[in-house]
Amino acid sequence: MTTTVLPRRRIGTSELEASVLSLGSWHTFDRMDFADAVAMVRHALDEGVNLFDVGVYGLPGAPPVFTDVLWGAIMRATGAPRDTYLASVKLWIEGFGAEGFAPQLKNAFLRTGLDHADLVILGDLRRDDVALEDLVGDLAALTEAGLIRAWGVNNWSAANIRALRRIAAERGVPGPQIAQLKYSLARRAIPEGQPFAELFADGFSMQASDVLEGGILAGRTSPEREIGRDPGSIRDAIVATVPGITELAGKLGTTPAQLAIAFTLAHPANTTTLVGATRLEQVRQNIGALDLVQRVGADELRSLVDPFWCDRGIVAPEGP
Repeated sequence: MTTTVLPRRRIGTSELEASVLSLGSWHTFDRMDFADAVAMVRHALDEGVNLFDVGVYGLPGAPPVFTDVLWGAIMRATGAPRDTYLASVKLWIEGFGAEGFAPQLKNAFLRTGLDHADLVILGDLRRDDVALEDLVGDLAALTEAGLIRAWGVNNWSAANIRALRRIAAERGVPGPQIAQLKYSLARRAIPEGQPFAELFADGFSMQASDVLEGGILAGRTSPEREIGRDPGSIRDAIVATVPGITELAGKLGTTPAQLAIAFTLAHPANTTTLVGATRLEQVRQNIGALDLVQRVGADELRSLVDPFWCDRGIVAPEGP
């Protein structure tokens, strides 16, 4: 019997409640021994983690990626009943065509063993030939068919999110509930700006992602694996803050990774922080970040880390 340790927060105004920490990322389970991955996920479940990011990240012409396939096998090996966790699946606007998102979703289900997605997140909006009305209509049909329960977006502008919400309201269908946003000690301009503050005040939620900047904010300043894009071209500036972050973490009796994760948990609209742990000890450390928030206090924590904010005045708060 799983005992929930981590608190849960509602995703937007939907019926879904997610643990404040969620697990998964671009390259997670394909960097682990299978048995170790099963033990790690089983521990995460026992501690109350209930949301898993299982996106299909392979691109045409690129080396194949199997982290989502492995995740499906890992979940089967843990024996966790399907109704005890939430699966978040990525859908890509680049692949939206005459059949909508259905082919992508079918492929995701084939690869993971899922029969429905609790949450789907639309990837970055990099096309100008797709009508937002078509996206809303297609997602409404998938919801009606029981294939998805709620949906959100990844790194969309506040203006486009408002447009999606307006279209959905006019049609009387579910709109986006959450935005997956880059949010960290270094990248704060968008999640803390006024355009998104207005959305959050209206019941919209955030999922913090890229919170360790591919491990850089945890002290691994020369990551060997591929990491996310660099809005504002500030990565060198982020690397330069690592000594200060490490010093502050030491004074607080914590680790740089825990400090970085704790900061994201202090944002009032952040439903869940996505972490890409690849070791059991990392999961334990990540969960320990909650104790830091309680011990230091959200306001004091945010004040202490203010010097490490690198995209202030560089990245527009409206978003891409």
